[in-house]
Amino acid sequence: MLQTFFSWLVDVIGGMGYPGIAFLMFIESTFIPLPSELVVPPAGYLISQNQMHWAGVLVSGTVGSLLGALFNYSIAIYFGRPFILRYGKYFGISQSHFEKGERFFQAHGSISTFVGRLILGIRHYISFPAGLARMDIKKFCLYTSLGAGIWVWILAYIGYFVGNNKEKVLEISKQWSLYVIGGCVLLILAYVFWHKNRKSANLGEAPETESTSSNSKDVLS
Repeated sequence: MLQTFFSWLVDVIGGMGYPGIAFLMFIESTFIPLPSELVVPPAGYLISQNQMHWAGVLVSGTVGSLLGALFNYSIAIYFGRPFILRYGKYFGISQSHFEKGERFFQAHGSISTFVGRLILGIRHYISFPAGLARMDIKKFCLYTSLGAGIWVWILAYIGYFVGNNKEKVLEISKQWSLYVIGGCVLLILAYVFWHKNRKSANLGEAPETESTSSNSKDVLS
């Protein structure tokens, strides 16, 4: 059945073109359960058949993802946390999933918007805590686009080389998800290390400033 659905998506994306990719990725980026692993690889397959181009797939997939993320961001701003927790369960947003995304955002700040777009189980929900925290919209769009763009490229790359084979696409997508998670962990560790060093450096400058000020007073006196 999934193979039939996958073949149908290839036909749909081939017929609708880049707007179809953007529309499906918009849906995938909201709370509606449509896996991106079933949307972008067919487009990658069509690239290998010279029916689509890399730039068009990457741009349309990223734009669709960003619009879906902005949709979730807006819901969080205008309706708030109680609304999401109350009605989200009807759309697959469990309290545990939402709180996982919320903790991730609170622990890692703005970088979580970028990293969250790359992690399965978080990418669909990370926009909600960003909206609740009223994250700067320019930063939100930047980090979301970067994360979504990388994931779209990975999936298109898989579809390009694997072809119209749903089982193989899902298998390789899971492998790449693990690689991406490993990369995200390293990125977060590097970010935390950099942040601590920066904080320590700032704290170290304060006494020096006070000492300089004191010396200046001695000279004046």
